[in-house]
Amino acid sequence: MENFIVSARKYRPQTFDTVVGQKSITNTLKNAIKNNQLAQAFLFCGPRGVGKTTCARILAKTINCEHLSPNVEACDHCDSCVSFNENASFNIYELDGASNNSVDDIRTLVDQVRIPPQMGKYKVYIIDEVHMLSASAFNAFLKTLEEPPAYAKFILATTEKHKILPTILSRCQIFDFKRITVDDIAGHLHHVADMENIAAEDNALHIIAQKADGAMRDALSIFDQLVSFAGNQLTYNTVLENLNVLDYEYFFRITDQILEGDIPGTLLTINDIIDKGFEGQHFLIGFGEHMRNLLVCKDAATSKLLETAPSIRNQYVEQSTRCAVSLLLKILDINNRCDLNYKTSNNKRLHLELSLMQMCTLVLQPDAPLTVTPKQIILPAPQPASNPKITPGIQQTMPVQQPMPVQQPHDPAPAPPPVPKKPGETFKMRDIQHDFNSTTSIKKPQSKSEPNSSTEEDQARYETATPFTQAELTLCWDEYADKLKNDSPHLYSTLKSSHPLLQPDWKIEYTLANKVLEDELSTKKTDLMEFLRNRLNNYKIHLQTSIAENLKAMKPYTDKEKFEMLAEKNPALRTLKEELDLEIEY
Repeated sequence: MENFIVSARKYRPQTFDTVVGQKSITNTLKNAIKNNQLAQAFLFCGPRGVGKTTCARILAKTINCEHLSPNVEACDHCDSCVSFNENASFNIYELDGASNNSVDDIRTLVDQVRIPPQMGKYKVYIIDEVHMLSASAFNAFLKTLEEPPAYAKFILATTEKHKILPTILSRCQIFDFKRITVDDIAGHLHHVADMENIAAEDNALHIIAQKADGAMRDALSIFDQLVSFAGNQLTYNTVLENLNVLDYEYFFRITDQILEGDIPGTLLTINDIIDKGFEGQHFLIGFGEHMRNLLVCKDAATSKLLETAPSIRNQYVEQSTRCAVSLLLKILDINNRCDLNYKTSNNKRLHLELSLMQMCTLVLQPDAPLTVTPKQIILPAPQPASNPKITPGIQQTMPVQQPMPVQQPHDPAPAPPPVPKKPGETFKMRDIQHDFNSTTSIKKPQSKSEPNSSTEEDQARYETATPFTQAELTLCWDEYADKLKNDSPHLYSTLKSSHPLLQPDWKIEYTLANKVLEDELSTKKTDLMEFLRNRLNNYKIHLQTSIAENLKAMKPYTDKEKFEMLAEKNPALRTLKEELDLEIEY
């Protein structure tokens, strides 16, 4: 029975031109050989499976070749090349830093360096995973690495460059290997499949390349594993089944359902995904990548960042034309927050489904509040009324322009009819921020650029002064105070402890205990007024604050007020302060 050789070894590049994805490094090495400008030490660093050891072997083979080609490649026919190909070269030594990391090992290596090569021009030492050497071994290696004999060359390879001493780095020419792109890996896999007479679909090879995460060795290992399962027919579905990868079609389907606001369909799709054995976080990672791909397809300059099979790119471009950039950003934000909180959630499935329903709500009703509480006052569009309802006592002091009925808390709020979407219409997200933690929502007036709005309607709205009662004012006041519970707890307790009084001409009077509380409220005054005007549908409200002198005398707040109160009771304190030249810290 013939021994099986894995593809990573069988198809390891033997020349600089066959190295995949490291063109700049191979060209630099070839020019150094051609111009006879070889350094005494090289450091190849980069992630796993990108060709560090391969390039080290090719460099060692090429500089000892007796008949270099005009393209600066080894001939494969001279004695040095033949012995290298048969793993019998006495001029090339491969060591690993993990098992040769002591001072004694480096001392043995230094002793070997003193012996010149018996055949060829150079003795080459390839030390893999050199970061595993101890600090003492590195220090013992310094002198030899800096000034070796002319015939000695050192090639160090590592995946963790930051662990190497700076004194070693300064003595080496450093080459940083990059991750191999998905297209380059897929192209090399296609070449291997042709050599092995395996019929492989392009989409299947691209999935393998993405799973390899830039490492060619990992891609070839996955390829061998799949061939062992599927034989000579490597299909897209076979790769999905064996690599536990979620099909692209699920992401395209659930995105279409979100764009249509189809909450039931979205829940059924995610149920199908979970039934197939995929974790919710696995879906979130893939869906976030899908949204990112749609976002980069929105601009021709960023479309090159899309790393998918050519047959799927057109599908991404088509779907991206139906998605607004603002919508994609909001969906990505919801998906990211769901991903961050997924592990700590007790009900993970509900957490995932709630996020998907929020995404659908963005498109279904971008202006509608997520929840409606009895405190919410619905703001209907201004229209002339034949019998306007005016609160007695207010009508005589303040004329009402275009009065509007106030939605009472016990009346059910009428649901607005859904707006049908025209075929091919692009969704436009209004500049409204949804707060999913809030239980209330303020409906913002339509902008001039939106349909069915006019300058006259906007002007009439901001001149509206709908009557309201003291009870309605208190209800809205408490509602605003609840918003400050976490951000400003002291102001929250102040607003909840006392309520304002409604005066004629829509004046609201509010009394505070001291100047400090008045200053603190002034920072929120603009926001408070906007909240009350929108909630009560009265844009002529104005707030007037005052300080209660009796409360001020009874409740000293600052250190200065406390001192003044104590000094009035005991004048000796003021004398003590003046004689000792004391100051009060404010």
